[in-house]
Amino acid sequence: MAKTDEAASGDAALGYEQARDELIDVVRRLEAGGTTLEESLALWERGEELAKVCRRWLEGARARLDAALAEPAEEG
Repeated sequence: MAKTDEAASGDAALGYEQARDELIDVVRRLEAGGTTLEESLALWERGEELAKVCRRWLEGARARLDAALAEPAEEG
């Protein structure tokens, strides 16, 4: 299995908060500088993957909210 495939399968298990927190850390490290070009590229790639994970979680949450709002209100 390729390294990116392993990372992608591991990312699927990440919760939104975990992915968001790691993404924040990646951004801080990139903004701080002091890394080599290769390290910066690896961080950027990781950040892109984490952003995708966050986006999927948010899209799923939006779909659940939309579905719940589309259901007729139960009278009680």
